[in-house]
Amino acid sequence: MEELSDKKLIILYLKKREGKALEILINRYLKPIYNFIFRLTNDQEEAEDLTIETFLKMWKNLRRFNLKKNFRGWLFTVAKNTTFDFFRKKKEYSFKDLSFFDENFEEKIPSEVSLEEEINQNYDLKILEEEIRKLPLHYRVVLFLRYNDHLSLPEISEILEKPLILLNLGIFGL
Repeated sequence: MEELSDKKLIILYLKKREGKALEILINRYLKPIYNFIFRLTNDQEEAEDLTIETFLKMWKNLRRFNLKKNFRGWLFTVAKNTTFDFFRKKKEYSFKDLSFFDENFEEKIPSEVSLEEEINQNYDLKILEEEIRKLPLHYRVVLFLRYNDHLSLPEISEILEKPLILLNLGIFGL
């Protein structure tokens, strides 16, 4: 059942009440959604709460999901809206602590790298992270979705509810 498409899993759950189908769907997207929200909030507890809220909203609204649409894009839209709603309610628009990398990025450094190379790489990553923090929120969201979550520009356009041409030209706002 793991190999089934998102659409087939949704149909199995909605029509046959196959709980395993929903479980597979949630497990498929749990880590990417959590990582996306964590990068926006930079707070583990908030990210966990917002991830749970995202999946609750997914579950409650799954019947209304248009099976002709891309489920992954729809779910990231739910996560984005849930997170933005959280910030609006909190009235806190400070994204200074935004973390570009997931919590395991250090483990991805090859072990054969010398200490000096590792220090230089970490320094370069730190500079990159600092520069990304200076970008307006809407640019950071696009960068995260494109390069961390590997979404296509059409998918990002759908998630942000902005025309693709504006993404291509870089003239959009949230």
